[in-house]
Amino acid sequence: MAVNDDCKLKFQELKAKRSYRFIVFKIEEKIQKVVVEKLGDPSESYDDFTASLPPNECRYAVYDFDFTTNENCQKSKIFFVAWAPDTSKVRSKMLYASSKDRFRRELDGVQVELQATDPSEMSLDIVKLRAL
Repeated sequence: MAVNDDCKLKFQELKAKRSYRFIVFKIEEKIQKVVVEKLGDPSESYDDFTASLPPNECRYAVYDFDFTTNENCQKSKIFFVAWAPDTSKVRSKMLYASSKDRFRRELDGVQVELQATDPSEMSLDIVKLRAL
């Protein structure tokens, strides 16, 4: 599975410049490439992020999560989300599962990985727990 250069470029902009709050990636099956599907503005919330993931299709995504530690320090962690809803096609789930590790290696700087098959598996509470 090839990775479009734009994916790496946009991820670097999220990581270094904080140009985006999140990025949603999609596999274009016809060209066998991972491409950027949506860029989230820095002002967008976690709810905006989860709403941008289609309910019946797989996606990869990264989310820049800002939080405060128990010691009252402001921190940020970049999450990689492998979204594979139960309602998506089996072929699609297999394609995303088999390509995930290779794609994730292209995104240098991801700190936490989440796999979710429904919204409850990536609730804000779970993200907060994984960040600390």
